[in-house]
Amino acid sequence: MRKVVLLGASGSIGKQTIEIINEHLDEIVIEAVSVGNNIEYLSELLKTYPIKRAYSITKDEKLAAEFKDIEFFAGEDGLCEMLEGLKYDLLINALVGFVGLRPTLKAIEDGVDVALANKETLVASGDIVMKKAKENDVKIIPIDSEHSAIFQALQGSKREDVKSLIVTGSGGAFRDLPLEALKNVSKKDALKHPVWDMGAKITIDSATMMNKGYEVIEAHHLFDMPYEKIDVIIHYESIVHSAVEYADGSIIAQLSNPDMRLPIEYALFYPRHLKRNSYSHLDLAKLQKLSFKEVNYDRYKLIKAAILAGKMGGNMGAVLNGANDTAVALFLKDKIHFLDIEKVVIKALSAAKYIKEPTLDEIFASNIWAQNYVKNYFNAL
Repeated sequence: MRKVVLLGASGSIGKQTIEIINEHLDEIVIEAVSVGNNIEYLSELLKTYPIKRAYSITKDEKLAAEFKDIEFFAGEDGLCEMLEGLKYDLLINALVGFVGLRPTLKAIEDGVDVALANKETLVASGDIVMKKAKENDVKIIPIDSEHSAIFQALQGSKREDVKSLIVTGSGGAFRDLPLEALKNVSKKDALKHPVWDMGAKITIDSATMMNKGYEVIEAHHLFDMPYEKIDVIIHYESIVHSAVEYADGSIIAQLSNPDMRLPIEYALFYPRHLKRNSYSHLDLAKLQKLSFKEVNYDRYKLIKAAILAGKMGGNMGAVLNGANDTAVALFLKDKIHFLDIEKVVIKALSAAKYIKEPTLDEIFASNIWAQNYVKNYFNAL
């Protein structure tokens, strides 16, 4: 039995992970889980699975009294405390936000492989994370569909034979709108993704295409590839999830129907491709077209900004993350306009103090500085 810890169990990726585990209860056992404040869902999990440890943002005394044999954790340090001394084989990090960084590093330091869906881990601290993973001989297996596709397309190849990594993106909710029309788009409009059903934060990042900027940074760290050899291309159908171009001109891509359960399952059972019947298989004969087009970086300014931050390295990924998180949160609260997101993120990157080789504390401080910069910027208007 493979013992796993699932962080972010109550989110979209977490719930789909549970769905997959349900089909493989003879192979996987959940040792510990975390949720945010969804105590009702946590209670369901504790009744269903032989979980030993559980985390929520605030401790629920009623739940702790009901499940006396389970250790409960809460608070700022609770995620790492939950992992302390626990014997398990894989950390599944499906957390959203900066909170995912410390438990990732804790698992790596303990020599545990990580199935990673938390973008902030590598965007804010990729150099530190990948260095520690190498030192501890730990695998970082990507869950994001784009990185899973590249990960699969690289199997059996040599890095020096790779010409470029090709990261595909749908273009988000506003891909067919002219630039001038973006001034008046609403939150409701931005949350209508053309293909994927995701959480609000990720859907807005898709609309601005900041998620592609993040994914370029992640690809740089995951696959040890220079930024000059990572390309972004818009692909409307979301069938080609990403690809690798080799030196001889061959392009190897991973194709499937848009279903996050596929990359989740591959990360859980790597390097196996398991047979499942609970989702549809791609029928190539029924595909009418696969369309691609170049990215207009004047339209999607945050991709360019993210790549610049990635190339600078240091603490700039943390600044990028903190500024974007706060700007998106303000937009979702109807406090700012859609185009204000890119404007203030770019301003924060320009205003931030650059630290070439930051400590972990400086990375966290840079993230908080960027959050405060965005809040103060709009309070001043």
